[in-house]
Amino acid sequence: MKRSTAIAACVLAALALLPLAGIAQDLAVTAAKNAKVLLDNDKVRVIELQMAPGGKTGMHSHGDHVVYFVTGGEATQNNADGTSTKRQPKPGEVMWSGPVTHDTHNTGKAMVKAVIVELKAPASPP
Repeated sequence: MKRSTAIAACVLAALALLPLAGIAQDLAVTAAKNAKVLLDNDKVRVIELQMAPGGKTGMHSHGDHVVYFVTGGEATQNNADGTSTKRQPKPGEVMWSGPVTHDTHNTGKAMVKAVIVELKAPASPP
């Protein structure tokens, strides 16, 4: 019994350290009800994101990705390194980004809707 308790304690301790290890969260998890996975295959993952004024995505990461803004709006991206970027995308705007870890906050007065296309690593040639 003592051994299983020790193992459980080690597992819990390791899980508690995950955020400190820089393991980022998935947008579909951190934004929960505001994010819907539309497609997930071996090439891309497509996520529809809707955020009400004042809404936040929670800290999450993307690899290479494209964002298509269905609606415009105002947002602040708070990056994992402590920096922040204010954005005012227009409806129909498309943005490319390399890997990033951030939390996006809808600082505007309207619902924001965007489609995020996360690129996956290319498959190895046959």
